[in-house]
Amino acid sequence: MRVVEKPWGFELIWAETAHYVGKLLHINAKSRLSLQYHNEKEETIFVIKGTLLNYTDVERPPQRIPTGQSFHVSPKQVHRFGAGDKCVELMEVSTPHLDDVVRLADDYKR
Repeated sequence: MRVVEKPWGFELIWAETAHYVGKLLHINAKSRLSLQYHNEKEETIFVIKGTLLNYTDVERPPQRIPTGQSFHVSPKQVHRFGAGDKCVELMEVSTPHLDDVVRLADDYKR
C-alpha cells in the first residue's frame, strides 16, 4: 500500500497488479480533480462517504453521485470528480494505466 498526496486530497493505492489497481480517493471539501479523460484507462468508482460531484465539462452543472452509488468511466469519457461543502471518499477499481491522464482544465495549474 502507498499514499499519494494530491493538491485536492490523497489517494491510498491498496492494490496494484499488472491487470488492475484499487484505490481509496479522499477529496477535500470544495476541491476537485482536473477535468480529464483517459485514452486506455477504464475505472469504476463507489462512493463511500459524501456526495461526489462529477463535472463533464466547464459549462454544465455537475452530476451528483450519493453515498452507496457507483459510476463507470470508459476510455475517452470526460470527467472531473469533486466535493461540495464536505469531503468525499470513494473506492476506485481500474485498469493499471495510472499515468494515462489527459488534462483539459486544472485548478492547480498541472
